[in-house]
Amino acid sequence: MTNTTITSPSPDDIVLDDDDLTQRLDREADAILAGGERRTFGETASIRQAVREDVGLVREKISGRVHRVQEDIQDSPMKATLYALGIGVIIGMILRR
Repeated sequence: MTNTTITSPSPDDIVLDDDDLTQRLDREADAILAGGERRTFGETASIRQAVREDVGLVREKISGRVHRVQEDIQDSPMKATLYALGIGVIIGMILRR
């Protein structure tokens, strides 16, 4: 008879057969995080420099999205106005409580 030690399973040991989408999303998220770590801490001299680089990337992404939203508002102003009205009503109802 052999003695085997029973240890508690780690999250890496647990495999779900019916949840392929979740596993695929987990792998993609891990790849994104690993890519971000390499980008942020790869060749930077200090944390301050890494933060400045990240702030620059965020500004670029936000400015692109702002430009896209402005174009959408210009393309369909009535739709944008109705969305703004709806959001205002919802915020008003929440603040009224």
